[in-house]
Amino acid sequence: MFKNLTVYRIGPEWSATLEQIEEALSKARFVECGASQPQSVGWVEPRGVDHGPLVESIGGQLLLRLKIEQKVLPGSVVKRRTDEMAQQIEQTTGRKPGKKQTKEIKEQAVLELLPMAFTKISAINVWIDPVNRFLMLDTSSSTKAEEVITLLVKSLDGFAVSQLHTAESPAVAMSDWLLNGEPPAAFTVDRECELKSADEMKSVVRYSRHPLDNDDVRQHINVGKVPTRLAMTWEGRVSFLLTDMMQLKKLDFLDVVFEGRQMDNPDEAFDANAAIATGEMSKLIPDLIEALGGEETAPF
Repeated sequence: MFKNLTVYRIGPEWSATLEQIEEALSKARFVECGASQPQSVGWVEPRGVDHGPLVESIGGQLLLRLKIEQKVLPGSVVKRRTDEMAQQIEQTTGRKPGKKQTKEIKEQAVLELLPMAFTKISAINVWIDPVNRFLMLDTSSSTKAEEVITLLVKSLDGFAVSQLHTAESPAVAMSDWLLNGEPPAAFTVDRECELKSADEMKSVVRYSRHPLDNDDVRQHINVGKVPTRLAMTWEGRVSFLLTDMMQLKKLDFLDVVFEGRQMDNPDEAFDANAAIATGEMSKLIPDLIEALGGEETAPF
């Protein structure tokens, strides 16, 4: 259900009933792109069933899904059409279009090409924990995260979020864990890591399927390289890559989590998977925050 998580803190003033959230989201329901529309963004049913609810409550956890449709226009295609139109103007008027006119020609070319463009469709799962006041987005893209947050703020009255800040930065903490060989309680360090230098060289060292408790890794850190990604496992149940931006990538719920939970009914499977995923992550996130020295006060 979740492959990546970017975690935010929800402001203390926001509260809403399930009915209020549903009504608010329905005003921004996804509609396919028009012929000359470059992008369309809106809410769709998280369960994937047409005309179903736009917000699902599973064990008190709220699940939403944002759908994004984008028209894909290769730059080379736009440039070719812009050049053709500019040549036509030059042949007709006897003068080459200036910078401002060329910009207008390019915009006209884009509008002309959009109806023929291919479309790219993506979706972002959104999880709201109203009790612990976490917003969690299934994306590692800051641009896509900003799109989700912008639409949530527009859709839900009083909704506000801030970045989650811990007392110790993930980069500093990961350095300590690798140098000392002592990961925090409930976590183990796995066999993948990325280290980057902070100087102008921006040199990068990556380890994959490689033991990290060795002098090579410690030497890289001692000379100034900083961990930007570190593979970890929580309680032998969930593995992930922790980044220096406090993102969790490549989330993998291990076999023990789903043991004995085979379900053929799609609705039952959705409910079970959602309950398991949110239940596991609701414990992992607080443990991770504690491992990073606790949360700093949110700026609300």
